[in-house]
Amino acid sequence: MSRVYKATGINLKSMALGEADRLLTILTRERGLVRAVAGGARKPKSKLGGRSSLFVVNNLVMSEGRSLDRLSQAETLVSYPGLSRDLAKLTVAQYWAELVLHQALSGQPQPELFDFLCDRLAELEQTDPDQIPVSLIEGIYQLLDWAGIAPQVNACCITQEPLIPNLSDPDWRVGFSPSSGGAVALSAWNQEQWQSKPVSKFVASDRRGPIRKARNREQTKLNAIELRLLQLLSQSIEQGGEAAAPSEAPLSPLSRQESIAVWMSLERALRHYVQYYFEQPIRSASLLETCFAPTVPRSVKS
Repeated sequence: MSRVYKATGINLKSMALGEADRLLTILTRERGLVRAVAGGARKPKSKLGGRSSLFVVNNLVMSEGRSLDRLSQAETLVSYPGLSRDLAKLTVAQYWAELVLHQALSGQPQPELFDFLCDRLAELEQTDPDQIPVSLIEGIYQLLDWAGIAPQVNACCITQEPLIPNLSDPDWRVGFSPSSGGAVALSAWNQEQWQSKPVSKFVASDRRGPIRKARNREQTKLNAIELRLLQLLSQSIEQGGEAAAPSEAPLSPLSRQESIAVWMSLERALRHYVQYYFEQPIRSASLLETCFAPTVPRSVKS
């Protein structure tokens, strides 16, 4: 006889199963990641229909199974309707969800991770459109810090010498290496042999097996503004405060589109860093350029 248990969880992944069911991946406070079948959730009048949508927080009643649990009851506590009405916000939420899925554990309570994600989604829902790229980078960096693998950005990973970006020099650069753990001074960067070698690979799979292999050669460089923004994020976290929006001072001379370009450049650098450590692609990233292209509306209302 299967054991019934209760939990509070947020839906991070949902896919069709059979003719009318849904397979949910849920981050719960009490049990970490849980994979469960929501029976009949795709039927028009199912009580589990809306409660099995992405980023809905429910009080759950579940039955343990051999490989998959079964969701029998759900009472919605919180939903984030503002995310589904904005393509950029929804994409950022999905990006964070992928990072959480890469580091969440099954069968272990993870209340801090659960609360962090819910808090970030609530903030994202209210975020001004111009600040969405900022929120994206903040969330990525905070999740890396939560996992204990945030990149080192205040000192060179090789020499341990402090890195002081020269904001007045448009040609100032610093290396950024996932295999080294973060920022690398150019003096050390130019001497390293690894920069010409592939440092990582990830494999994406489906039921038929491996469908894509890619090597991460993305040893990249950051300019002074990009490094300074990461340093502000790092310092905010180290000081025990929430990583509120970094000072806009480094971006003040730039236009809106130039500022967005800076944040997107940071996203690419951090994405390669994430993929190096988790050895998995961030699929949601493919939508980011569409979301932040100047001519594309963000609304996804039907």
